Amino acid sequence: MIDKNKQNLQYFEEDSMKALFETMKDWQEKNEKRLLSTTIHKDNDKFCCIALTNPTEVVITNIRGTKYVDVTYNNKLVTIDKRE
Repeated sequence: MIDKNKQNLQYFEEDSMKALFETMKDWQEKNEKRLLSTTIHKDNDKFCCIALTNPTEVVITNIRGTKYVDVTYNNKLVTIDKRE
């Protein structure tokens, strides 16, 4: 199964700008994702949009890829090499 968090490219196509807007709005509500950027062009008689979505998850790691973060006493976010 493909990790849905890594798929952020979307394509929409409709006969009018109003229909394109409604399709994109419905998609956002259904998928609970925001669109990071959009590009809309007319292709023949269709209005087409290529959009990038925000990822649903961000993982902060250190240089070694250890998935461990901490907040310091002065509210700075730092990554720490967690050794077990």
